[in-house]
This record gives sequence, C-alpha cells and structure tokens, in this order.
Amino acid sequence: RYQKVLDLVTPHAQYRWYFAAVLLLLFVVRVFILQGFFVVAYALGIYLLNLLIPFISPHIDPENDNTNVLPTGGVEEYRPFERRLGEFKFWHGCTRAISIALFCTCFSMLNVPVFWPILLMYFIILFGMTMKKQIAHMIKHKYVPWSASKAKPGVAGGPPPKDDK
Repeated sequence: RYQKVLDLVTPHAQYRWYFAAVLLLLFVVRVFILQGFFVVAYALGIYLLNLLIPFISPHIDPENDNTNVLPTGGVEEYRPFERRLGEFKFWHGCTRAISIALFCTCFSMLNVPVFWPILLMYFIILFGMTMKKQIAHMIKHKYVPWSASKAKPGVAGGPPPKDDK
C-alpha cells in the first residue's frame, strides 16, 4: 500500500517538494510555538545535511577514478550529472525524517532542555565547513550538480540536432 502511494507520486516532483516544504514549515512552527524540541530540530538538521551531501556529489568520485566521467560543459558529447543519491531517494529521506521529527514533538520526554544558541551555532559551523569542502571539490573537478534545464540541441555541450531526412 505504501509502495503504491510512492509509485503514484514519483512523476510529480514539484508537488512532492511542496509537500516536504509544508511538513518542514509545520515542524518549524510547532518548535517555535512550543519553544522546545531543539535537540530534535538539531538532529533533523544534521540528518538533512547528511542527505544533501550525496545528493550533490557525483556517483563516481573523480578523485578515486581517473576517467573523465563528470560533465564539464565543453563541446564534447552531452552527459548529464549522475548523482550518488537520486532526487526521489533524497526527497523520500527528507520527507520521512521531517515526518518522524514532527511525530517526536508529540512526546514531552524528547523535549530535552538545552541552550539552543549553541546548537544553532554548532550547526551553522558544521554546515559551513561541509559546504566549503564540497564546493572546493566541485571547483577542483569542474562540475555543477544541478542544471536549470535539459540541454538544447545546437548549444555547446547539448545533443546534436536530428536530421529530418
């Protein structure tokens, strides 16, 4: 039954992310209203960061493989960016984690008293250091893990135009 629902929402990426954003907004509002569950929010942030890293990382790490497998945007054949973690699995992991975190806010025993500015500062530092390392990797190997749209025929790096003969 659960798999059937997942199969139904698979082609609707935009609506899936809207749903995840609404869940995240509900979680943030709930944490703000209750003025607690900061450890749950911190754990959710760390987990989402751990999902983001493989989502923006290439499937084959160029530091371990000498073949040129990353699309660089040159005039060679068009190759899409192949992620270590696909978009659907990334969305599924995010949605599941946000749902579990929202569920955890229903239990007062998980509302551990903590000085939240320290958790926030630590998360920002961790996020900054992680993204700095990831962006340096992107610059070193000349790849961008996202694109605005599919490559157009006739544009450098895009697939060649078809002949209508």
